[in-house]
Amino acid sequence: MFRTFLADEKGATAIEYSLIAALMAAAIIAALTTFKADLSAAFANIGTTLKTNTQ
Repeated sequence: MFRTFLADEKGATAIEYSLIAALMAAAIIAALTTFKADLSAAFANIGTTLKTNTQ
């Protein structure tokens, strides 16, 4: 029973995937924080263009 427990790697795989997901989330948050002003300006420009072209 103890050998079966040691040989089972399903928990390790789940932990690895959760660590990868956490690193990806941290990278996305860092990128969005870095480009916050540029993204805000781009979406404002898109909103203004859509508002002007639909009137």
